[in-house]
Amino acid sequence: VQLQASGGGLVQAGGSLRLSCAASGRTFSSVASWFRQAPGKEREFVAALSLSGGVTYYHNSVKGRFAISRDNAKTTVYLQMNSLKPDDTAVYYCAASPNSDTIYRGYDYWGQGTLVTVSS
Repeated sequence: VQLQASGGGLVQAGGSLRLSCAASGRTFSSVASWFRQAPGKEREFVAALSLSGGVTYYHNSVKGRFAISRDNAKTTVYLQMNSLKPDDTAVYYCAASPNSDTIYRGYDYWGQGTLVTVSS
C-alpha cells in the first residue's frame, strides 16, 4: 500500500483544513490513522478509524475539533480539522495497518507527510 497525504497549508488560528490520504496499490487495510510531529517533538497519535466497524479514536487534544472519515471506496481517508490552534502546527502523516488491533502504534504503511502551520 502506498499512501499519499495532501491538504496541508498555512491557516490562521480558528480556521479549518481538510487533509486527505489516498491509498494506491490496494484499498485501505483494517485501520487508517493520522499522526503528527511538531518541530523538536516526537511523533504523536492524532486519530484513527477502524474501517470495518467505523469506530474512531482521537487524542484528547483534538477531540471535538478533528474528525477522521473515509470515502465509500475506502481509497481515501480524511482528517477534517476545525478550530485550529497554533499548537496544532506539525507535519501530519497518514498511516494504515491490516491489523485491526493496531490503533495507537505499530503501523505498517506510512505516507510522506503534509505540513500544517497555524498562525496566531
